[in-house]
Formats: sequence, C-alpha cells, structure tokens
Amino acid sequence: MATREPQLGWARHYFRAGDRVAVAVSGGADSVALLVVMADSRPESGLVLSAIHVHHGLRGAEADGDAQFVAELASQLDIPLRTEHGDVRALAAQRGQGIEEAARALRYRVFHDLLASHEVDAVATAHTLDDQAETVLMKMLRGAWTEGLTGIAPIVTLEGSGCGSGRIVRPLLEVTRAEIVAYLEARGHTWREDSTNQELMFTRNRVRYTLLPQLREFQPRIAEQLSRMAAVARDEEAWWARELARVMPGMVLPGKPVRGGGRANSTLPGEAGVAIELERLRAMHPALQRRVFRAAAEQLGGGLSFDQTEALRVLSGLSERATGKRARVELGAGLTGERTARELRLFRSPERTPSLLPELVVPVPGVLEAAEYGYRVITGGNLASGDTLVLRTPRAGDRVRLPHSRGVKTVKEVLERGGHSAAERAGWPVLAVGSSILWMSGVEVERTPGFQVAVEPLREREQPSPGT
Repeated sequence: MATREPQLGWARHYFRAGDRVAVAVSGGADSVALLVVMADSRPESGLVLSAIHVHHGLRGAEADGDAQFVAELASQLDIPLRTEHGDVRALAAQRGQGIEEAARALRYRVFHDLLASHEVDAVATAHTLDDQAETVLMKMLRGAWTEGLTGIAPIVTLEGSGCGSGRIVRPLLEVTRAEIVAYLEARGHTWREDSTNQELMFTRNRVRYTLLPQLREFQPRIAEQLSRMAAVARDEEAWWARELARVMPGMVLPGKPVRGGGRANSTLPGEAGVAIELERLRAMHPALQRRVFRAAAEQLGGGLSFDQTEALRVLSGLSERATGKRARVELGAGLTGERTARELRLFRSPERTPSLLPELVVPVPGVLEAAEYGYRVITGGNLASGDTLVLRTPRAGDRVRLPHSRGVKTVKEVLERGGHSAAERAGWPVLAVGSSILWMSGVEVERTPGFQVAVEPLREREQPSPGT
C-alpha cells in the first residue's frame, strides 16, 4: 500500500507453493486489494488462484452490480470466478437471526462447502486490522469471556469437518483500511461501496463510525492496540487449552460416589453428571476454577455465563460471597449444581429439560413463585389493557430491545453473541408479552414505561428436588 505495501512474507507465512486458494471477493476495497495483491504475487508465490463471490440476495440492482464488477475484475486478472447465490432474508427468518449474522453464516457455509469439495486448499478473506479492532470491541461490549477477545484468527483450520485440512486465511489482518484505500488509489483500481455499510442500524457500523472515532480521541492507535490485545488473547487461550487438557481428566469425575468405593452413572435416559472434589478446587486459582466449571458444563452439552460460574464458586465455598448455607443452584437449560460434603456435582436432569418447563402467567402487579424456574417474580405498575405477561423459555421470533441499541434484536442473536450454547439458549428464562421480551435472565433489557419487574432466586428450601 502507499505506506506499507504487503511483501511476499505474508504469502510464505500463510501458504505453500502450489496451494489452491480461493479469494473471497465482495467488490469492496478490502477484497479488491487482496485479489490484486495475490494476483500480482503469483509468479513468486506459486499459488493457484481462483475467486469466490457470494450474492446474498439483498440490495437488488446494487448487489447485481457488485457481482458484475467482480466478474470483470477477475477476468482482467485472468482468475477463474465462482459466484454463489443465497437468500439471506429467508435464512434469517428460518434461523431467527439478524441479517448481518445470517449473511455471515451464508458466506461461511459457501466457504465450507468449497473446502469440503477439495477443489481448493484454502479460502482467503480480506479482514483488516480495522475489522479486528471492531470485532474485539463488539465482543467486549457483549460481555464475552476472555476467548471472545481473541477476535478474528489469522488462520482457521477446518480439520474433522469434511474439509480435510482446509483453511480460512486472513492475510491482511495487520493492514489498515486507510492503507488499502491508498494502495488502490495509487494503482488506479476502483471498487464498490456497499450502501448498507453506512446504516447505523447495524452494530458493527455504529462501532466503526461512532465508537471508534471517539476512542481515537483518547488513543489515536486504538485499532493497533486492540489488535495486539487479540493476539495476546489468542496465545493465552492456546495455553489454557493445553492446561485444561492436562488438568481435566483427573479433575472431573463421572457420576456419583457409591458405598464401598467406585462411582455410578445414572441410568435415567438423558441424565448425565460429573463431579469435582472440593478440596482440589480450593487449591486452585480462581481463574482455573472458572475454566474447570465451564469445561465441565461443556462435557454435559451446556455452557455457563459469568453469573452462573460465580454461582458455582459461591456454592462451592470458593468465593468471598459464599455463606455455606446453600447446597444447590439451578443454572438453567436443565443444568443444576449441587454441593455435598466432599464434591461439587454438576448434572443435567431429564426432568428439568427446557421442553418440560411450563409457561406461567405472571400477575401485574403481583408476585409469582416459580419453583420450576427457581425464581420469584415481583411486578409493579401496569401493562397495556389485554396484555398477558408470561414466564417461559424462548420461542422462534422473540424480539428484545436493549438499552443504547437501535432497533430490536432476536433473543437468539443476543444469547449467541453472549457465548451461550444452543442447549443453554433453549432453557433461558424470559418474561414476555407475545413475542416482545420485557426481561431476560442475565441480560439488561430496555425498560417498559409504566412497568416494573424484579426477579430473584428462590431460597434453597423453596427449590424443587430433581425429578419432581
């Protein structure tokens, strides 16, 4: 680029001579620059290039123009092109996703299928340092665990998913968008501008055009700083993965102890459980305690939020908030934590699965003791005439409005971005009027004028026993 044009070092770092690489090209500046740079490098890199363009079925004639532009560019550079069409709106409705999320899912499904066909060894995407900074900020704002701060990985290997050793590669992650524009202008190349990139209804655009400019007033190199933080987080997560692989086999025990020695697993269909010795937990640093709890939940097909993880630390007597009085905590999505004299047990009960949780009408104003959910719901004020407030689990099409966020979002989108698994999302408690969500466990929801709600856990003696 005008100030920092990519050298062949990146090609040698990410690829091997003879690799068949499909370059993902939208027609925007970033992907045009990537295609041009990689095309120019062919004599020295030895790469066998092709291009892939995904038409999302959005923006009508504008998107058709993007496809035509990419076809002409690929022809000029003598690079074979494949164009795939999809219907993002239909996919979003089918999955209960936002448009951004569904569009990304479509693109990566196309990339996955291309790699699985073994026609290419890698797909190269044009994510930049600015994209990395935006991604890390968005993860931070959503309250991601540390692994969420790893941002966009330079290389993702898709082994074991029908793709052989296929890779998604991001060669421009250390290049800024400004450098890309300067490079294209110096070379006399044009590109397409996606009109939706200016729409502030999308979170990434608000981060790009509103939040990052404000942060640059405090730190002009904020994008570089966030990118470095992501690199550090990736290395630390790799270390944690190895550490957990070492610790977990001897730490997490199956089932329950039985008299005379040994352990027994439940024979009830769908029930599974693991246990961790409290003495071993107490000897661990809190950082490792949290990792062990979360890994144990993943073994049972669930996921834990920060609050749920802290609830297990309190239950185990590992937190300064521990009282020693509580012996059991309901975590949602069928997961329960239970403390015995020597162990912390984490189990999934078939009698507590989300499909069996009832829908309960909540009086407004009034109080509902919801033992099935482990909550007491206290409401005040009033709702519109004829509205019925219900405590239930999410349905397809549920929408929620978050504070300081333009427009409504799907409940699925909010929980996915918070790092919650499908099993966890299925049993997530919500208060709803129709498909409008007025309260969600662990999520701050925009207040409804004239209506107040407080939700608190029931005391231990009020919690139902497993299987009741």
